[in-house]
Amino acid sequence: MVMNNNSLDPRKALSGFCIYGDFVDVKPYGTGHINDTFLATYNQGGTVVRYTLQHLNTAIFKDPVGLMDNVRRVTEHSRRRLIETNDPEPSRKALSLIPACKGGVLHFDEEGNAWRCYSFIEGAFTVDIVDSEKSAFEAARSFSRFQALLADMEGERLNETIPDFHNTPKRYRDFHAALDADKMGRAKEVQAEIDFALSQEADAGRIVNLMKSGEMPERATHNDTKINNVLLDEKTGEGICVIDLDTVMPNYIFSDFGDFLRSAANTGREDDKELDNVNFNMEIFEAFTKGYLKSARCFLTPLEIENLPYAAALFPYMQTVRFLADYINGDTYYKIQYPEHNLVRSKAQFKLLQSVEAHKEQMQEFIKQQLA
Repeated sequence: MVMNNNSLDPRKALSGFCIYGDFVDVKPYGTGHINDTFLATYNQGGTVVRYTLQHLNTAIFKDPVGLMDNVRRVTEHSRRRLIETNDPEPSRKALSLIPACKGGVLHFDEEGNAWRCYSFIEGAFTVDIVDSEKSAFEAARSFSRFQALLADMEGERLNETIPDFHNTPKRYRDFHAALDADKMGRAKEVQAEIDFALSQEADAGRIVNLMKSGEMPERATHNDTKINNVLLDEKTGEGICVIDLDTVMPNYIFSDFGDFLRSAANTGREDDKELDNVNFNMEIFEAFTKGYLKSARCFLTPLEIENLPYAAALFPYMQTVRFLADYINGDTYYKIQYPEHNLVRSKAQFKLLQSVEAHKEQMQEFIKQQLA
């Protein structure tokens, strides 16, 4: 039985980790919506040292052991590769897990709550919005460096912490199931949107099929490439470290590339009712792509590079289908603020997709220039 979040005892949880020194303080930290995060402070021989303590939400991540095995492998390999390449700051560019007293890196308290602990990375900050080309560039460079560090990771395949995450054919199967059930009788109201979604289905599984055929490699990817999952240096503004590794698992490379651009390069809101506001920002695309190829070009295959513009289209395309399916289902997955909210979201993503497609040749030409 897992405790209610209001009754979590972070100080007691800290006793489950091998932390040297005198306990000073622990308090809630950050703005995450899934896990509960705390900042713990210790006095170690007169030096103040801080740690990030997290309670894992096992309602979302049902296999915390498998999840933390992924995190352990990824962080250890990243740090080892940084050391091998003589990077001067491996402890700032890769997360460091604190061992649990009973072994491993995961601590279960008496009530069954799952906890983990990291060394806190000092002198860093995060932002929630991509507000400049520089921030897009730094995010891209950080995510591509993260992927490059993992490109040669050996051993067993990483665990799938969320099965079928970003699996477009599965999203279409869900879409067809929603159409067949039409339990709210809404399908007739959105026939134009349905026709568009169905017209794109033949291309929906391109990447999954290329992976199944072996033409495109499966890689260890982050799968949640929001700007606030990159730590930025307080002095230089440069990307330091990628954080929030719960969704790191096997996937195609476009998951990280396309998902970032879906939100960051949208000139409007995800649920913008004014469709004229929604367009694809090529300046952000160019900054992100330039930063991404800084590290990624060393391991990407020609086929992966060729399909990067497709990745930019794939994610607004997939979200169009997901929002529309949820609207037809009666809004059972995404939280809504008004009855047509998911339909508005779907139309906004459709508009973004149209804008992405209009810039396809421009994107291809920019990528060629970067590789010249």
